[in-house]
Parts: sequence; C-alpha cells; structure tokens
Amino acid sequence: MKEMFKIAGAFVGVLVGAGFASGQEILVFFVNFGLWGLAGTLLSAAVFVFIGMALAGMGKRLQATSHKEVVYGICGPHFGKMVDGLITFFMFAVTVVMLAGAGALLDQQFGIPVLVGSALATILVVAIVCLDIHRVIALIGAITPLLVLTSFGVAVYAIYTREADIAAIESLASAQVAGAQYWWLGALLYVSYNVVAGVPILAIMGGMASNERGAAWGGLLGGLILGSLMLILGLGLLSRLGTVAGAAMPTLLLVGEASPVLSTFVALVILAMILNTAVGMLYSFIARFVPKGTGVFRLASVGTGLVAFVCSLLGFVSLVGMVYPIFGYLGFFLIASIMVAWFRQRWQGVPWRETIKQGGK
Repeated sequence: MKEMFKIAGAFVGVLVGAGFASGQEILVFFVNFGLWGLAGTLLSAAVFVFIGMALAGMGKRLQATSHKEVVYGICGPHFGKMVDGLITFFMFAVTVVMLAGAGALLDQQFGIPVLVGSALATILVVAIVCLDIHRVIALIGAITPLLVLTSFGVAVYAIYTREADIAAIESLASAQVAGAQYWWLGALLYVSYNVVAGVPILAIMGGMASNERGAAWGGLLGGLILGSLMLILGLGLLSRLGTVAGAAMPTLLLVGEASPVLSTFVALVILAMILNTAVGMLYSFIARFVPKGTGVFRLASVGTGLVAFVCSLLGFVSLVGMVYPIFGYLGFFLIASIMVAWFRQRWQGVPWRETIKQGGK
C-alpha cells in the first residue's frame, strides 16, 4: 500500500507542473470549451487511469531503468527509435517549459525578474537531480497532497464567488482560443503529451517496484487523482472565466484576490510542483544517455540545465501554446501502441517477454 501511494504521488507530481498547477493548461485544453470542457476532464481521466496502470506494470515486468526498454517493447525496433527520440526530446522541452514557468511565477508573485527567477530554478533543479532517484521520487510524492488541497480550495472559492450565469460563461468561453478545435480532441491532446512526458518516470518507478500488481495499482491511483484534480480545478476556473481569461497564472490570480497572504503560500506550492516536474524530466533525460550516480551524470546535468535555462527565455505562455499541442498529436501514436501491446498480452495470453521479443507487433 505504501509503495502504491508513493508511485501514485510521484506520477501526479511529475505531470502536474507549471502548466497544470498554474491553471494555464486546464484553461487552454478544457475551460475554454465551456461546459463541454468538464466532460473533457472525465474523458482524460479515464485514459490516464488506463495508461498509468499499463505503463507502470510494463516497467516492472521489464525491470526498466529508463524508458527505452518499455518503448522498444511496445513499439518495435524501428518505430521504437522514432518514439524514443520523441520522448527524449520532449523531456528536455518540458524541462524548458518548467524553468520558464518558475520565472513567470516568481515575477508575478514576488516581482523577481524572469531571468533571475528562471536562473534560480535552474540551479535548484540541477542540484536535486544530482541526488539519488529514490530521494527524488520521495520528494515529488510528498508535495502532491499540498497540490490536492490547494486545487480544491481554489475551486471552492471560485465557485462561491461566481458572478456570471451559465449562459454568460458559455458565451465568454466561445470567444477564447482553445488548444484544439473540438473539446474531445483537446482532452485527448492533453493526455497525449502528458503520456509522452510520463513514460520515462512511470517506467523507472515501475521497474523499482517490488511487484507488478503494486506498480499497476500505483499507476491507476495516480490516474484517478490526476483526473479528479483536473475536474475540480476546471470547474473552479470555468466559474470565474471572466477574471482568469488570458492570465499566465490563473490559479494564483484567484488566490491573490482572496488573500494576499495565502497567495504567497500557494505560489510556493505551485513553485514546488514546477520544480518537481523539472526534476523528473531532467533526471529521466540525462539517465537516457549517462549512467546514473556517476560524475559524468552530474556534469551532464549541469550542462543540460544551462542549455534548458537559455531556451526558457522564450517565455512561459508562448512555450505552453507551442510545445504541448505539437507533441500531443505525435503522442497519439504512442498511446495506440501502448493499448495494442497491453490488450494483446491480456486477451491472447502472450507472455510479456515474448511480446517484447516480437517488438510489440
């Protein structure tokens, strides 16, 4: 049970980064569709539950130490190379977005220049990445309960202070720029690019689990928690869409409206989640190329962190709108491969390692 909650907490902690915790992703991919966006959160939650369970279980069966074993297993040797490259590059891209998000948050809340804020975040992330992975996972999972409480509190306040009626909110939502043309496509895109980001950490966590069942249940629980957070926060932001539309940090904006003192605490919680995601992505990215726990690993972490910092200067909102949709469409191929491999093993009774030998075909 303890292991299951640790995996679930780390799963949620890694995926809930700057875009989610700030409310920016929920705004773009769900809230801007109006009431249909809430249906989108339920669709995303269902897919997250399945993907989390399947990937964590696969990681344990393969004793995975990086995402490479799982990717080549479900995608085959040829398609696996392309997906491996996609995931590897996306891990770096997410790290860049998180560093940009940290800079934007520190600027909005504390008046720290974006350049300085992103630089401080980079130093802290690189320092944490150099720790042992068990400590990293424990750190990520420990902060997740704070996020749950924060999201719930923001949602309750937003609903309680709702000023416009449903018709007015729907009209306002129709005037916003959403992350896709249709609500169901936006929901699937959200899952898709998060799956690309989540494969590395889920594979590593599943590989370290003591048994496959615990790994699978941890992934399933993580999907449920993530889906619940999406629905709660989406409902809250939709209730106050007139206030948060176009804001870089919608969640923080609402909290600051309620209490300037409380907004400082929430800003620190969001910052912690941003750093968590950056740590998980940067660690997995470096582990793909360099043996963990070595001097070369630490040196690579510093070098990669510096490059990510420079790229983060493009800006948080711009990066979210540019990076995530692109990888969302590409991630559909990965989701399809995971589903085919999982159902084939379950329904046809093909031993998992035999499926791996056949390249997931």
